[in-house]
Amino acid sequence: MMPGTLYETHVKTRNLEVAVDFYKKLGMDIAYTIEERRVAFFWFDKNQKKEQMLGVWEVPEQEFHTSHFAFKIGYEEIKNAREWLLEKGIEPRAAFGLEPTEPMVQTWTPTANLYFRDPDGNSLEFLCLLPEGKKTDKDVMLLSEWEAL
Repeated sequence: MMPGTLYETHVKTRNLEVAVDFYKKLGMDIAYTIEERRVAFFWFDKNQKKEQMLGVWEVPEQEFHTSHFAFKIGYEEIKNAREWLLEKGIEPRAAFGLEPTEPMVQTWTPTANLYFRDPDGNSLEFLCLLPEGKKTDKDVMLLSEWEAL
């Protein structure tokens, strides 16, 4: 048996209220909170099917560590993702030696990607599957370079 789709993932936070505000800013809907356990669950499927969930757990500093996960988005969304994040006060971050002036492409997959962090330093990514493979010697490049191939 092979694993199916990813239903949920979890990240840790040092401050649940700050994290809740951040993930709401990304447009995620709170599914459920358990105050005594210091956890908030969010739905993040834009089709409202309740098939993808994020759990955000407040933990003491000694239990904290950062994580990474990606949101799959469409082509027009990735083209506008940098500006969308900046409008919300969220700074895209450099990755793989490229500054976030625009999305980058990981050519082997191929995917267009834009990276950013939540208030705790967890690495988040907008990811768009690209429809065609193109021949290049580069592992990563800017999306405009990919489009020009």
